[in-house]
Amino acid sequence: MDNAERLLALQNHQDALRACRRCPQMHPPVITGQAVLSPMLLVGQAPGDREGGLGRPFAWTAGKTLFKWFASIGLEENAFRQKVYMAAVCRCFPGKKPKGGDRPPAVDEIEQCRVWLNAEIALLQPRLILPVGKLAISQWLSVDTLDQVVGRKHRMELEHGPCDLIPLPHPSGASTWHRREPGISLLRDALRLIERHACWQEIVGY
Repeated sequence: MDNAERLLALQNHQDALRACRRCPQMHPPVITGQAVLSPMLLVGQAPGDREGGLGRPFAWTAGKTLFKWFASIGLEENAFRQKVYMAAVCRCFPGKKPKGGDRPPAVDEIEQCRVWLNAEIALLQPRLILPVGKLAISQWLSVDTLDQVVGRKHRMELEHGPCDLIPLPHPSGASTWHRREPGISLLRDALRLIERHACWQEIVGY
């Protein structure tokens, strides 16, 4: 399959994904990033309540922080969105908890949405995956605390071949982990690993 065929397959995949209504407790619309053929895949947790109206992932406060991180190593938000495929564990807003905060996706919702992520991995065959937040990280790694996994590069064997995983903390303003030690240092280490990775250098154009 050449790149034109792969891009068409990815666009068709996203059309089907945006029509998905498998999880009755989730709040559409389905949020997707741009259909871009990329060797790098960013995987968030789930959209917040603002992303639906704006129509793109990480479009609100957490996104501002996330894109500051990437800008610090050479890629501004617009360029990142055009060059990196952005996915998530769940693609619809889960809703609010009764006592405040976003509802964590249920196990069956994660499993339902994993079908879409698996299809994207099979199509894109990424060489670098950036999972953002504990829920995303836990799709590949066993994680009790972020300091066990952030700041390190993890080598995996996927069906298409070897792939590196560099976890990031969630940039939510409700989280203080990335704003205090050891989170500050481990985040800096993670960003340095991303900056030095061949996929990042290929995308940025070093």
